[in-house]
Amino acid sequence: MLTVMKFGGSSVADLEHIRNVANRCIAKQREGSQVVVVLSAMGKTTDNLIATAKQITEQPSRRELDMLLTTGEQVSVSLMAMTLISMGVSAVSLNAWQVPMHTTSNYQNARFKRIDSERIRKELDANKIVIVTGFQGINKYEDITTLGRGGSDTTAVALAAELHADVCEIYTDVDGVYTADPRVVPNAHKMTEITYDEMLEMASLGAKVLHSRCVEIAKKYGVELLVCSSLNHNSGTIVREKTKMEKMLISGVAADKNVAKIRVAGLGNEPNSTFRLLNLLDKNKLNIDVMIQSLGKDGTKSVSFTVTKSDMLRALDLLNENKDYLGIKKLDSDENVAKVSVIGAGIRSHSGVAAKMFGALASIDVNTEMVTTSEIRITALIDEAYADLAVRKLHETFFD
Repeated sequence: MLTVMKFGGSSVADLEHIRNVANRCIAKQREGSQVVVVLSAMGKTTDNLIATAKQITEQPSRRELDMLLTTGEQVSVSLMAMTLISMGVSAVSLNAWQVPMHTTSNYQNARFKRIDSERIRKELDANKIVIVTGFQGINKYEDITTLGRGGSDTTAVALAAELHADVCEIYTDVDGVYTADPRVVPNAHKMTEITYDEMLEMASLGAKVLHSRCVEIAKKYGVELLVCSSLNHNSGTIVREKTKMEKMLISGVAADKNVAKIRVAGLGNEPNSTFRLLNLLDKNKLNIDVMIQSLGKDGTKSVSFTVTKSDMLRALDLLNENKDYLGIKKLDSDENVAKVSVIGAGIRSHSGVAAKMFGALASIDVNTEMVTTSEIRITALIDEAYADLAVRKLHETFFD
């Protein structure tokens, strides 16, 4: 049996927490499983490193920021290996280039291309617990890259897929996947199981339990995930292709505050004007989410779309540089927005969900700016100040 165990920053925040994680890893090995451990940086290390870099410049070099941020995981894996060895267990720590884990060259948001597992298998065969840095890889230039915030989840699932692990256990500071963030909605319900598709939507729409790209990989390679707490031994939530329980209409409510809205006005009303805009953003690795297009009285197009807050300045600089090429007459932005969503496989087969959702928002005087839907979710853009209130009201409407 082979188990990949991933622990987030709060789970390894200090030496006491590291010893707790070490004990869990030893217990797993004594159950008869080979163990690969993936760690995030300790506590708020990554946030502190970003803050330090921004004391130098508001927009640090993306390559150099990756060089800086990846030191956090190297500290946590080495301390974990030392702890395990001091407890009489064979262990070895490996960083991205020692595995190695090959990625694209998109600094700050790289994607895995392949993982060479020979070194890990050799260490496992020597009966060692192998501890690997999460969140990072190396590109074709042998530069260190990072996978974006939450990327340690992606590292763990990618390793589980490559090693054909029996399960990938994701340990967090909550003991499973809830119908909403329990820190915002105290009476949120923990789910026993959830499908990949529903979890993917929840992760991409603001649920902070799992990184959305890790769920994509798990679904593609059939890696079963167990989300549970590193602080207790409560049963967690299983994420897999099919669930046994009868599906609820709505699986969860989520809010994403890491959003900024950009509005581009004055585009020509011809077929390729929107294409030129979106193609430029795509070529520069800028992902957009919610988008609406409208036609003004003067016959020009306006396109509004959302990006992550961290991408907003880069997107605005790019659009300003290409104003003439795109025909932009006006450009504005707003980072005081949030996405609120209801998610569930039942949405595709039940009418009235949208009316119920917007009725709930209207009852607390929350206005919606942009809306997008899919087979299993409805998302609305609202004022960020009302995000938590909206989540609580939507949860009350659909679950209580």
